Amino acid sequence: MLETDRLVVTYHEVAALRGVSLRIEEGSITALIGANGAGKSTFLRALSGLVPAKSGEIHFLGRRIDRMPAHDRVKLGIAHAPEGRRIFPRLSVRENILTGSHTRQDRKNVYRDLARIYDQFPMLKQREYQLGGSLSGGEQQMLAIARALMSSPKLLLLDEPSLGLSPLVVKEIARAIAELRSNRQMSIVLVEQNARLALKLADKGYVLETGQVVLEGPSSILRNNDHIRKAYLGG
Repeated sequence: MLETDRLVVTYHEVAALRGVSLRIEEGSITALIGANGAGKSTFLRALSGLVPAKSGEIHFLGRRIDRMPAHDRVKLGIAHAPEGRRIFPRLSVRENILTGSHTRQDRKNVYRDLARIYDQFPMLKQREYQLGGSLSGGEQQMLAIARALMSSPKLLLLDEPSLGLSPLVVKEIARAIAELRSNRQMSIVLVEQNARLALKLADKGYVLETGQVVLEGPSSILRNNDHIRKAYLGG
């Protein structure tokens, strides 16, 4: 579905990604794990077009997209729920979700998909007319995911969805991610500091260190890798 080839991204001439090549299979969950500053969030921003690639290529559904504007990538089917949620605090829950549909051409299906999102996140339906800023952290994370889903994506990029949330809420977010893959047959790239959670949810994982892929493989194998267990799973 998506493939990067020797992708390089720099910030002020400092390389954040150093030739990253990986593949995202259709209908899969792929985890990116690594320490802070490893380049995980930068990789998602490069996929969605929020930061430019200095060199290398990104191909999505057989089409090269690394020089394509971010809004055109959304139209092709790539949605990004960024770290920190970044909802609109002064808009209602409903208004926040609907902002995710602004690039869609099939306007007649927007409210059908809104109802589908409310079925998946009943809490958002209950708070439909509350301001986004009045929600708890976990509720705002669900809202950020719901907003991304309103673009009707084929590939969903999730950046640190469990960050700062209680264990109970993390469990609910994990359930929602698993259901997205099974119910919508959607591909997901999951960036997580919580490596244990990421590898539990994912089919395949990549480990980034200093902007490079140092390990990759099925999640079941990575969970038993000595380096992964010591560095990211607490031994």
